[in-house]
Amino acid sequence: MTDKKTALDAQTIAPHGIDKQALDKQSLDRQSLDRQSLDRQSLDKQAMPTIKQGFWRSKRFNIWLKKRVPPAKVVTLGQRNIFILPTGQGLYFVVLIFFMMLAGINYQNSLIFALAFLLISLFIVSILHTFRNLSGLTIQAGQAGPVFSGQDAAFTVTLSRNGARTYESIVLGWHADMMQGADLLDNTEDQARLYVTTGQRGWFNPGRLLIQTNYPVGLFRAWSWVDLDMSVLVYPGPVAGGDIPVSLVAVNEGEALLKSGTDDFHGLRQHQAGDSLRHIAWKSYARTDELLTKEFNSFVDRTVWLDWDHFTAMDPEARLSRLCFLVVQLSQMTDDYGLRIPGILIQPANNPEHKNKVLKALALFGLDPDE
Repeated sequence: MTDKKTALDAQTIAPHGIDKQALDKQSLDRQSLDRQSLDRQSLDKQAMPTIKQGFWRSKRFNIWLKKRVPPAKVVTLGQRNIFILPTGQGLYFVVLIFFMMLAGINYQNSLIFALAFLLISLFIVSILHTFRNLSGLTIQAGQAGPVFSGQDAAFTVTLSRNGARTYESIVLGWHADMMQGADLLDNTEDQARLYVTTGQRGWFNPGRLLIQTNYPVGLFRAWSWVDLDMSVLVYPGPVAGGDIPVSLVAVNEGEALLKSGTDDFHGLRQHQAGDSLRHIAWKSYARTDELLTKEFNSFVDRTVWLDWDHFTAMDPEARLSRLCFLVVQLSQMTDDYGLRIPGILIQPANNPEHKNKVLKALALFGLDPDE
């Protein structure tokens, strides 16, 4: 009897043990699925605002916008390229008017109706004034100087008006944290300096410029996306690498400057009035009774070749960054420097034009020059 009871207990305990392990496994699987589901929901919530905010930058919208507002150096805003919608405050304003109308109907109060109709009139009139604050405004592209990768490029944009119409509270820029304000009240023209952060080397196009206004009461937002066909050359980001490698210096190259100095002996010449007595060749004078003066020469400049093959342990972008750093260093010295990279050879020189030429070659290396 005892053995049977023990066997029954063992049979009872064994299944419970198996069931417990199975339940633990199912619980872990369920927790994992729940966690994945929560992660997906979290990602979906994070992605939704991005999709909504990115609609105005979407490919389909840009194709339509390019046909409606083509790129141009000078753009005048009008009905074809100005968009207008109520702001958040404008939508609340509409809701307020709706409830006021309901209250007027419910209480049959003429004063409430009068106030509601007054607010409706204000709402409609503000559409015209907000649109008018951009209509007729002319935007012209300016100049932008080259920058190094990662720096903020400065673009100059000129705003101008015709006639007596004035413009207030104009905001323009490429990014929300770099927007600039402008007014055209007493002056007919104003320049705005706009900044945008650059990325990779080469020609950088900041894209369409956003210009907008909420004037006069903030119930509507009028805006336009204009492409001023602007671009800026972005040089590789210079990466410091110490002093100029000795192997890049061409020894005894450069102009030899003849002078009475302390460097290498060059030869003898006829003595001239004013020559230093220390440089007179007295031994030669003792033998020949002819007064001669010693000449010395020295190399006033080195010629440095910035060679692509010198930095074999680096990837192409790292080589360009190191060469860019050396160009910046050498441009502050008196040494002439040249550039040797695959397909490009620039002879040595040292002046601002030469510096820009070398940096441009580094910026566009391996890229389409027109892009």
